[in-house]
Amino acid sequence: MQSISGEERTVAITVIPGAPAEAADCDHLDHKGGSAVRALLTVGDHDEQSHASTSGRGELIVATILDKARRTTPDVADTPETTGASGLIDPTAISRKTRSSSRVPRSAQRLLGPVLLVVAWQLTASSGLSGENVLPRPLSVLTAAWRLIANGELQEHMTISLLRVGNGLLIGIVLGLVLALVSGLSRVGENFVDANMEILRAVPNFALVPLLIVWFGISETPKVLLITLAVAVSIYINTFSAIRSVDAGLVEAARSFGVQRRELIRRVILPGALPGFLIGLRLALTGAWLSLIFAETINAKRGLGRMMSDAREYFQLDVVFVLIAVYAILGLLSIFIVRALEARLLTWRRSFDGN
Repeated sequence: MQSISGEERTVAITVIPGAPAEAADCDHLDHKGGSAVRALLTVGDHDEQSHASTSGRGELIVATILDKARRTTPDVADTPETTGASGLIDPTAISRKTRSSSRVPRSAQRLLGPVLLVVAWQLTASSGLSGENVLPRPLSVLTAAWRLIANGELQEHMTISLLRVGNGLLIGIVLGLVLALVSGLSRVGENFVDANMEILRAVPNFALVPLLIVWFGISETPKVLLITLAVAVSIYINTFSAIRSVDAGLVEAARSFGVQRRELIRRVILPGALPGFLIGLRLALTGAWLSLIFAETINAKRGLGRMMSDAREYFQLDVVFVLIAVYAILGLLSIFIVRALEARLLTWRRSFDGN
């Protein structure tokens, strides 16, 4: 921790890369890998100028002093592994330390819930409380899955569904991001875009199916478009909210040091909105799989939704459970992908992880 004027305080450092180095007028440098700190620190009842400067790389660092009671026990942030020579905290080191504290990977720990669900399913089916025509046993479902895999039927339908979801995701993510940037970075854009996207969010996807059939027929276009709309709405809502939630203090600090609008967007606003975008991506992936079910009711000859419809008509409950399991596995894989992106892109962010 860094001590100022004999009082123990926590220094919260926010880095705004890209600010011009010549914008700061400072006398003392506190070098750490080419970086330094410039701020007006409030200590007690008087103000004093801290070690102040900008780095040679043109990075502006704004420091804020937060009151903190004197501590008698060491914190994880005070360990040598997480602090450097200048006493500043390395959040990436703390994140690595937290993640490596357990021998069982977090991805495996999160599977505990589904495993317990399968165990409860097996116990219920074995107890005789429900018959095979109501709740098939897990072994029966595995047998049906093996049969569908062996004859290639499951792979054929899954490939078609994955292509539809992939196309819808690609178009929807791009569309949602563009609209979020137009609306989030400009009040004029917000006037034209935001209300329409809120309307789309309020309208259920299934309600759009008749209109899409009338406008585009029963080809692949309405199927992909239905998925695209669900993805674009999720990406837009969360990214727009994240852009507008960027700390105004960071924006004002960057402007006071002469950062131009383009650099402000690239160095401050977009990194600050990244966590919200990743939340939107997680919801978009879930929405894509839900929309796929509705999309493949539009006279689809192949796809998981078509298999589900056929299994329902012929009362093949074991096949229905196989397809439910497939949707669940695809959804979990999607979430794991987003979590991996968060772990790689948000190493700078320290957040509560349940410990």
